[in-house]
Amino acid sequence: MDIASLLVQLVSGAIGGTAAGAALKKYSMGTIGNAIAGIVGGGIGGQLIGSVAGSAIEGMVGDIAGGAVGGVILMVIAGVLKNMMSK
Repeated sequence: MDIASLLVQLVSGAIGGTAAGAALKKYSMGTIGNAIAGIVGGGIGGQLIGSVAGSAIEGMVGDIAGGAVGGVILMVIAGVLKNMMSK
């Protein structure tokens, strides 16, 4: 794992979280909240997908996919929790 891969995962996570927030208005936490959740999810998702998928998805494509998927998933989970707590 190098710093370039991590940065790609974080940026992909931020984009994925922001896009998911725009598409799923019910779970959106605002642009900054979606991006922050996406960044955290991108870092976590990129690492998990990289270790699980390993050789199946390598390089930049794997970093982008892992980061984006992780960002979307964490943003949705955070949005659901936010909605549950506000009721």
